[in-house]
Amino acid sequence: MLVRLAVRNLAVVEAAEVLFGPGLNVITGETGAGKSVLMGALHLIAGERADRSAIRTGAEEASVGAEYALRDARAVNAVLREAGLPECEEGTLIVRRTVSANGSGRIRVNDVPATAALLRRLAPLLTDIHGPNDNLSLLDGGFQLRLLTAYAGAEAETAAYAARWEALQGLRERLRRAEGEPGAREAELDRLTYELEELRAVNPTEADGEPLTERHRAVANAGEILSVGGAVTDRLTEGEDALSEHLMEVRRALRSLEGLLPEAAEWGEELEGAQTQLQELSRSVTTRLSQIEASPEELERLEARLGQIQRLRRKYGPTLEDVLAHWRETEARLAELNAAEGDLQALRGEIAAAERALAAAGEALRAKRAEAAPRLSAAITAELRDLGFAQAAFPIALEPCEAGPSGMDRTVFRFEPNPGEAARPLADIASSGEIARVMLAVKVILARHDATPTLVFDEIDANVGGETGRRVGAKLRRLAHDAQVLCITHQPQAAICGQTHFCVAKTVEGGRTVTRVERLPEAARVGEIARMLGGGEAAHRHAQAMLAAMGEDDSDMTEARA
Repeated sequence: MLVRLAVRNLAVVEAAEVLFGPGLNVITGETGAGKSVLMGALHLIAGERADRSAIRTGAEEASVGAEYALRDARAVNAVLREAGLPECEEGTLIVRRTVSANGSGRIRVNDVPATAALLRRLAPLLTDIHGPNDNLSLLDGGFQLRLLTAYAGAEAETAAYAARWEALQGLRERLRRAEGEPGAREAELDRLTYELEELRAVNPTEADGEPLTERHRAVANAGEILSVGGAVTDRLTEGEDALSEHLMEVRRALRSLEGLLPEAAEWGEELEGAQTQLQELSRSVTTRLSQIEASPEELERLEARLGQIQRLRRKYGPTLEDVLAHWRETEARLAELNAAEGDLQALRGEIAAAERALAAAGEALRAKRAEAAPRLSAAITAELRDLGFAQAAFPIALEPCEAGPSGMDRTVFRFEPNPGEAARPLADIASSGEIARVMLAVKVILARHDATPTLVFDEIDANVGGETGRRVGAKLRRLAHDAQVLCITHQPQAAICGQTHFCVAKTVEGGRTVTRVERLPEAARVGEIARMLGGGEAAHRHAQAMLAAMGEDDSDMTEARA
C-alpha cells in the first residue's frame, strides 16, 4: 500500500506529510482547501508531465515523495531490474520527484536517478488514480472491452492473440516493402517487359556501331567510290598506261645493267618487291570495290537500320554501349523480379497461415469474453442495486468486428436504470451521477481481479447524496477489503465509512495562504462530519449518531467474520 506521501512547495501546500493507513482512507475539507494538490502529487509520482506553474510562489522548486510497502514486489522488481535499478528491500519502494522553476527536474527511485518513463511503467503496478473525468472512459468501447477481458481472466488468450497480431503485421509489412508502392511493381514489370521486347525486336549488336555507319557511308556513296576506285585500279594495273607496265620496262632496263653494275641485281629485287606490293594493292582495291552495293534497296535497308539504332540510342543511350548495357540490366532486373515473385508467393502463403492462426486465437479470446459477459453483467447489476438502482439492469453485448489489435470483438455496455425502458448504450442515457456509480461498481468487481494495491478516487460520489451517498460510502468500505483505498469526498455519508480520516484545511499565516493536512483522531471526526452536514448543534448530534452507527456496523461485521 501507499504508506507515506510527502509534498513540499506544491501549489498552496508549503509542507505536508501524510501517513496513510490500510483500508479506506477518506480525505475531506472545504472546496478550494487544497485536496486537489494531493491528487497532483500522486500524478507526478505516476510520471505525468510536470507543470512549473504549480510550484509555490516564491519557491525555487517543488518536491513530492512516496513510500510504498508492497506485499508482493515481484512485478515491480522485474521493471526495476530491466531498468538497471536496485530492487525493493523488504518490499519497500521509495519514489522522489523534484520540479524546478528553471524547467529542470530530478527523479529518484530507491535513491537512484530514474526517468518519468520509468515512473509511468511502474504506475499501473502501484496506484490506480480515478478522478471525475475518468468516468468518461467508461463510455469508450475500447475501455469497456478491456474491462470485460480483465474480468474474464483472459490474460493468456489476450497474449496469444496479441502475439499472432504482431506476427501478422510484421509479415504484412514485409510484403508491403517487397511489393513497393501499390501498383509500382506491376508498373515496373510492364515497363521492363516492353523495353525488353523493343530491344529484342531490334537486336542491336556491336556491329551496329561504327561498322554500320561505315557500310551506310559506302553504299550511300557507291557511285563515287566505284568511279574513283576504278580509276585507281586502272592507274595501278588495269589501264593501258598503268604503273605496272612502266615498272616492267624499268625491270628490263635493270636486267641489262646487271652485267655492267653488280648492284643492279639488288635494285631489280627491290623493284620486284614493289611490283608485288603494287599488284596486292590493286587486288585489295578491286576486292573492296566488288563488295560495294549500289542498289537502292540496300541503301534503304541500311538507313532503316540506322534509324532503329538511333531511336534506341536516344532512349537508352546516348551511346551504343549504353544501349547494350541497358539491355543486360533490363534482363537482369526482370529475372530478379520474376525470382522475387516466387518469394512473394511464399510470403503470401505465410500471411494466409498467419491470418488463420490469428482467427483461431481470436475465436479463443472471443469464447473467453462471451463466457464472462453475462457474469460481469450480473455482477455489475448486483453492485448497482446496492448503490440505489433497485430495478436496474446492465446487459453487456459482445459483437464480432473486423480483426484489430484487441481482438475480433467489440463490446457495448447497456444500461436500463428503470424497469420497462429499453436498455440502451451507456453513453446515450447515463447522467454523470449514474456514470460515477457504474464506475464504482466496476471498480469494486475488478478489485478482486486487479493486482494494483492502491485505488485513488477523487470525488467518485460527486452528484449523489442522501441514501445513495451512504451506499457509495459502504461500497468504498467494502472495496477497501481487497485494496487500500484513498477517497477525496464531500459526502458525509461516505466520509463516516473511512477507517482513516484526513482533513485538508487552508489558513492564512504571515500574509500567505497555507494548506495543512491533518489526520483526525476519532474524537475530532465528529466536528468535521458536522461541518460537512452544514454545521450547528443539530448537525453535531447527527454526526455523532452517524459515526456511532458506523461503529456498531463494524462491530457486527467483526463478529460475523469471527
